[in-house]
Amino acid sequence: MKRRFLALALVGTLALGVFAGCGNSSKDKEAGNKKDSKVITIAASPTPHAEILEKAKEILKDKGYDLKITEFEDYVQPNEVVESGEYDANYIQHLPYLESFNEEKGTHIVSVGKIHYEPFGIYPGKKKSLDKISDGDRIAIPNDTTNEARALLLLQDNGIIKLKDGAGLDATINDIAENPHKIKFDELEAAQVARVVDEDDYVVLNGNYALEAGYSVAKDSLAYEASDSEAAKTYVNIIAVKEGNENNAGIKELVKVLKSDEIKEFINDKYDGAVIPFEE
Repeated sequence: MKRRFLALALVGTLALGVFAGCGNSSKDKEAGNKKDSKVITIAASPTPHAEILEKAKEILKDKGYDLKITEFEDYVQPNEVVESGEYDANYIQHLPYLESFNEEKGTHIVSVGKIHYEPFGIYPGKKKSLDKISDGDRIAIPNDTTNEARALLLLQDNGIIKLKDGAGLDATINDIAENPHKIKFDELEAAQVARVVDEDDYVVLNGNYALEAGYSVAKDSLAYEASDSEAAKTYVNIIAVKEGNENNAGIKELVKVLKSDEIKEFINDKYDGAVIPFEE
């Protein structure tokens, strides 16, 4: 009887071992699948970034990758979710903004590819021509460090203000040396500038927010950056990742696709000069 009991106990132990082994194999397989995942998560501005990514998603699918795109309305959260590791990458910004963000926030985000640039433009508000500018007019501009400088440089290029020598890409309204029309500036978060077109005389818009507001830089702006301007060359929009993830295979494939002739053709056809592919 004792021998029979021991035999049954041994069988039970072996059975448990088999089931436990199956459980471990399942976990190992699940972990392996996660490790080998070809899902790329990316945070993006709605226009044009997310639209360009949707086109890239079609191409990446044929290469075995699933690009999951989440749209954000601001420039801060997309960097925060990349820094935290919640997302693999973002496509929202140019390098000067990223460098400023890293310095201010202590983040560790790097560029892995230059994709496109968007000419800044001066757009009509209550006034429909720059010839109508007069003393005391109000102009809305983005308030973040790099985009404010870009807006001011464009205003300077069009004779509205003059900046101090050397102000360049770090300029703020405190660097205005001459303001003959005594222009008043509304410094707003970039996404909010287009919303004051009925209140201010003119607005200076980022390319993506101009597109979201339904503007064509070629048709609607009163003035815009030349393609060979210092600003246009400097403010190229990038794919950014947390430092250490630059060599991720999925990220490399994403950048390769975004720089492909197919994506360049898509950008040129869709945006009519409001978005321009970056050429190395």
